Amino acid sequence: MLVSGRIRTFQQNEDGRELVLQVDSDGAVLGDVPVFDDGPYPASAIAEVETEVLLIETSDIRKLCLKYPFLALAALKLMAGKVRRRASLVEALSLHEVGQRLALFLLAEAQASADIHTAFRLSLSKHEVATRIGSVRDVVSRAFGRLKHMGLISMDDRDVTILDLRGLEQYANRHGS
Repeated sequence: MLVSGRIRTFQQNEDGRELVLQVDSDGAVLGDVPVFDDGPYPASAIAEVETEVLLIETSDIRKLCLKYPFLALAALKLMAGKVRRRASLVEALSLHEVGQRLALFLLAEAQASADIHTAFRLSLSKHEVATRIGSVRDVVSRAFGRLKHMGLISMDDRDVTILDLRGLEQYANRHGS
């Protein structure tokens, strides 16, 4: 369990290209898959900031689940949520082009900056944004350029302003790309 901090879970290919599966923060449960299937953890994980974790032994978790079935159901609910997020990631990677994934990412960042603000500061570099959306820095830089050229956003360093919220939403969710 992640007590405090932030952990990035990712997969990496032989060329070092990274795909971020999720970024967890305080209160998240990590490493749950091996607890229930005895296999290895299916990804790599790294702390992005100083992090404190609480390790609970697999045998202890299994005993608690047998003794308190509601805990097993809660664990299943957490894992089901992760499966749904992975399915959304697969959909985004297979059905949306990079510009659309970037638009979806920017909309999520805007929403995370309180109640959907149209101006916010990106906390991530373009390389980090690329790993979050399953791309590479150069392609993401061109996608930022396209969004600016289309009049959907403006950018000054990491300060992003959404100029046309509805247009950005439509672009992010368009079909037939």
